[in-house]
Amino acid sequence: MKKKVVVGMSGGVDSSVAAYLLKEQGYDVIGVTMQIWQDEDDAIQAENGGCCGLSAVDDARAVAQSLQIPYYVMNFKKEFKEKVMDYFVEAYLAGQTPNPCIACNRYVKWESLLKRSMEIGADYIATGHYARILQLPNGRYAVGTSVTAAKDQTYALYNLTQYQLAHTLMPVGEYTKDEIREIARREGLPVAYKPDSQEICFVPDNDYASFIDQAAQDRVPGRGNYVTKDGTVLGEHLGITHYTIGQRKGLNLAMGRPVFVTEIRPESNEVVIGEAEDVFGDVLFCNQLNFMSIEDLTQPREVSAKIRYAHGGEKCRIEKVGEDMVKCSFHEPVRAITPGQAVVFYEDGHVLGGGVIIKSE
Repeated sequence: MKKKVVVGMSGGVDSSVAAYLLKEQGYDVIGVTMQIWQDEDDAIQAENGGCCGLSAVDDARAVAQSLQIPYYVMNFKKEFKEKVMDYFVEAYLAGQTPNPCIACNRYVKWESLLKRSMEIGADYIATGHYARILQLPNGRYAVGTSVTAAKDQTYALYNLTQYQLAHTLMPVGEYTKDEIREIARREGLPVAYKPDSQEICFVPDNDYASFIDQAAQDRVPGRGNYVTKDGTVLGEHLGITHYTIGQRKGLNLAMGRPVFVTEIRPESNEVVIGEAEDVFGDVLFCNQLNFMSIEDLTQPREVSAKIRYAHGGEKCRIEKVGEDMVKCSFHEPVRAITPGQAVVFYEDGHVLGGGVIIKSE
């Protein structure tokens, strides 16, 4: 009997080709688009597009028809608002820079979609991520890097559980982006030339601060002081939600030289300004740990770590310093260690685990 797989279809070329590849491999494929956009206005939804809007539904449905697979839209608005949008706002109010895609992957695309897919008799869910699911010699599952470093998306998947990984397929991880587009073109898929979505789907104009102002309203801290590390006031900032560690542009400070955000202090509503060298650090602490290729970190270990999606990775030593705390000591200083972002540990081409950065030294 054919194994049944629910493919999360965003209307993009990657998830569309994932559905095609799995059908070719003999799976019973069902296409699903997750409805997560909060606004009921059709015009606004269509305009916002991304992986949430009506255009995503139209494109995914057209691909499903082309592939002759069943297609459904599932409503995950409530889960998305609670687990992704609310988390995003609260993190910024706390002076952090969150990664909403990681939260969406863990709690919406996997936890909620997988649960609902299993309820309708599916064996797996699948996505168009550039990553691979590996089962290691120790029996555990891990996310392996894709064949193309340029598109590798493992960083945003470090938080998945063993159960989720055991019920996930990622066929796109075996191909480069050019190969995926060529397959789509060859098979006549209507999204073969559709451009990739870049911005956060629920902040389509990339104006995070305005989104947070609207969502949090009376809780947004407002203007405060730019200060040096020792507390000297340099000027007035627009509000801590406008800034992130390492930022240089948009500070509106006439210092006569480039200066950078080195720290955000939500308790005093201050943004700390420093020199280029002040943005570098070689130690970070993280919590909210998730280990993937190992059950737990029982002794210090040499790994490579990425501190943001576009970071190439740096060698470091990790050790447990609490029940839910890891200290990560880099061999070379890294730029802009940012609270709220994930740090993801790699070993032998797969994800060992990761956590959320809480501070640096």
